[in-house]
Amino acid sequence: MQISRQHPHDWDVSPDEAKQIQRRLASEGRETPLPDTVETIAGVDVSVRDDTAQAAVAVLRLPDLEVVDEAIHRCKVPFPYVPGLLSFREMPAVLPALKQLGTTPNVFVSDSHGRAHPRRFGLACHMGVLLDVPTIGVAKSILVGTPQGDLGTEKGSRVPLVHDGEMVGTVLRTRTDVNPVYVSVGHRCMLDDAADLMLDCSPTYKIPEPTRQAHKLSQQAEA
Repeated sequence: MQISRQHPHDWDVSPDEAKQIQRRLASEGRETPLPDTVETIAGVDVSVRDDTAQAAVAVLRLPDLEVVDEAIHRCKVPFPYVPGLLSFREMPAVLPALKQLGTTPNVFVSDSHGRAHPRRFGLACHMGVLLDVPTIGVAKSILVGTPQGDLGTEKGSRVPLVHDGEMVGTVLRTRTDVNPVYVSVGHRCMLDDAADLMLDCSPTYKIPEPTRQAHKLSQQAEA
């Protein structure tokens, strides 16, 4: 996959500088409809062991969700763990992994937040804006925001996730009677479309299949 960074910046920055970069780039994010036909979707996940980050990308074909491409990249962890600054810790490992892909997916989904973030610029936004590709964030826990209303127990139930009066995501039940996931816009998608697509990508498990497969890949030990 060819990568052309739209808004290049340094990764070796202080936490305060990282927050400034997030605030500056957040205005570049766009909410537009997904492509009429989504044929491939890439899940992105990063595992960290000691001082090594292992980024994994799994590309799945819709609608059968068969894995058609994958990539792994390992590198030293470049940034400390700071809540809200996950992208500065993980994106330096993700970008080289994406370059290894033989295909260019239609949509990317990361195990992270998008606009459901204190500065409206989680990892899914950062990846989408840098590469100008459709991205979706799907997280297992809330970073900011409060669910509005009672979430039904049935698969497909959803309620808004609201922070400071703004709808920043959707609380989505992907399995009946199982804890929900938290879907938010990264870049070049609409929230309802993102939630619908993640539901289509969750035929069996709570975690949508693209990020589930990427997580499995990120856990593989180095050969």
